[in-house]
Formats: sequence, C-alpha cells, structure tokens
Amino acid sequence: QVQLVESGGGLVQAGGSLRLSCAASGRTFSGYAVGWFRQAPEKEREFVAAISWDGGHTRYADSVKGRFTISRNNAKNTVYLQMNSLKPEDTAVYYCSALRQWPNQAIGSWGQGTQVTVSS
Repeated sequence: QVQLVESGGGLVQAGGSLRLSCAASGRTFSGYAVGWFRQAPEKEREFVAAISWDGGHTRYADSVKGRFTISRNNAKNTVYLQMNSLKPEDTAVYYCSALRQWPNQAIGSWGQGTQVTVSS
C-alpha cells in the first residue's frame, strides 16, 4: 500500500509562495495519478489539482488556476504543489492522495496533511 506524507506548509503573507511536497513510501506510486486536496475549517475537503502518472496531464480547480502548479518526480517518488500569489482563502490543511478516478476521486487513504496559513 502506498503511504503518502505531505510537507512544506507554513505561515505566509498574502501574495507569497510555498511549495508543498507529497512523498510516497511503502511502494512506488509512479503508476498512479495523484491529486492535491485541501480542507479549510468547517468546510468539506475540496479538490485542488491533479497530475497523471507520467506528468503529461494536469487539472486544476478554478480557484487556483494560474496560481498553483502541480508536478512530479517519479524517480524521487514525490509530487509537488507550487503555490504562488497566495490568498487568505487558500488557508487550509493540504492533503495528497493517489486517485482512483481522474481527476478528483481520491483513493481515500488520507495522511496528516500539511497546514497552510495565509495572512492578509
């Protein structure tokens, strides 16, 4: 079973940038599409971005399009989320997950996530 660990979150001012990492352990996830999701306080978890197994296809939520970029390095078993021009509404716990269906159906085995806080 693939286990994914998120890192890279933190506190940043509006307009700033962060890069999140999603590292796989246990087995390679090079054959899986992977998605980033986020959950803000008192809100449901929502889709943010997805990348195909080979990195050839990506998909973004409208709210992050043009600001976030998803990428992967299969040799390092890692998926990244570069977040630029951050807004206070991006504040949430960010999770990654392998996908059971493109582009936003997660397998559903969630890790602890990484907290992103954007101050205004």
